Amino acid sequence: MHETEADVVVLGAGPAGEVAAGQLAGGGLDVVLVEDRLVGGECSFWGCMPSKALLRPVELMAEIARVPGVRELVTGTPDPQVVLDRRDEVVHDLDDSVQLPWLDDRGIRLERGVGRLVAERTVEVRDVGAEQPRLRITARRAIVVAVGTVPAFPPVDGLQEAAGWTNREGTNADEVPESLIVIGGGPIGSELALAWSSLGATVTLLESGPQLLAKEEPFAGEQVADGLREHGVDVRVGVTIASAARQPDGTVSVSFEGGESIDAAELMVAAGRAPSTGDLGLEAVGVTPNDHGYLDTDAHLLAGGTDWLYAVGDVNGRALLTHVGKRQSRVMADHVLGDADAALAPDELEGGRSPRVTFTEPQVAAVGYTLQDAKDAGIDAIAIDVPSDGNAGASFIGKGAGGTTRFVIDPEANILVGATFTGAGIAEQLHAATIAVAGRVPLDVLDRATPAFPTRTETWLRLMDKRPR
Repeated sequence: MHETEADVVVLGAGPAGEVAAGQLAGGGLDVVLVEDRLVGGECSFWGCMPSKALLRPVELMAEIARVPGVRELVTGTPDPQVVLDRRDEVVHDLDDSVQLPWLDDRGIRLERGVGRLVAERTVEVRDVGAEQPRLRITARRAIVVAVGTVPAFPPVDGLQEAAGWTNREGTNADEVPESLIVIGGGPIGSELALAWSSLGATVTLLESGPQLLAKEEPFAGEQVADGLREHGVDVRVGVTIASAARQPDGTVSVSFEGGESIDAAELMVAAGRAPSTGDLGLEAVGVTPNDHGYLDTDAHLLAGGTDWLYAVGDVNGRALLTHVGKRQSRVMADHVLGDADAALAPDELEGGRSPRVTFTEPQVAAVGYTLQDAKDAGIDAIAIDVPSDGNAGASFIGKGAGGTTRFVIDPEANILVGATFTGAGIAEQLHAATIAVAGRVPLDVLDRATPAFPTRTETWLRLMDKRPR
């Protein structure tokens, strides 16, 4: 077995791992990046990027249908194969070679294989499918765990055997199934139900909870469900699945408590994620994951009470969002490079209040607390609700765009503590709210930030009109 050394070893080359390696190498350190699949990770190849490529035609067609003079010029439906081809272009046909030049430019060494901790500051790498390691790397300063998550399966009889798709197949399938059952009404399930319905599949979306997008404001889940139904998706909430089975003819059957069942050509499970910590070798360094399998960290992203093992991105469970992982990696890198004060802010430690977008039709964009979460946190919060399309700028995206904007206010502190936007193409509205929430900007200061006319950002004027005085 070959042996080598580096200043830092980064396990996982997804978005968090890429940023970690780049920041550390940019600071002058010798970095080895270990990845067993593709550089760019889940988001680039099996998540955010391919799903948005599938959804972009839906968004465009919906806007065209609202705009007289254009809708008469565009008829019919998108060609599924053209949409799939464009998706393949976005993910570079699952080829990560375009990701590699920046590694070379920064002097980052890439080791393809499975990394495992075997001792303090020591990692062994084996080829995928091999039992014996081929390389041992000793890290002089730190090891960074950025291995992300994998699809999770609810404890339903036969489900894992019956499911042909997770998010990976759901974003990269080469053919449109005649019919599709999607289990899970979170962002992934809702987005992909819409995408495949738009391509011609008959889609049924099943959610065990009382609403889609359970972590968001109730009106957001309701509006997304209505939007999916308008696009032909059979949305069912509050269902209890008893079992699932793959039939001899290749079709799938899902049975509910009470005896009803439904059949489809394919079944996708999008019911959560599980951390990839099972075969990481944590026991060799005396670090134990939490009850959910994630690596708890302190504000510097150090794990297990060590001074050398960091965990960034989805694997620490704070918020399973690409941009959150990138932010954590920047903080971690500053700490490794010698800034003892580099740390996450208190609100970042909670994770779930981070900015987030679901790219359905309508879109849902949110940051900070929902109204109920704010009250649960002991804030005597109030909500200001206004129509997302209730201004001059919104008229240009077409009549009937709809949507709701909710500002969650802490009257005592005179600040915005949360915001949720639903509506057509509303995601780009979010960053102003993110700045206001993260910066605890007083409402009196926000009042001076006058939005331009005629833009959709005039929604913020309604906040100023209705805020407590």
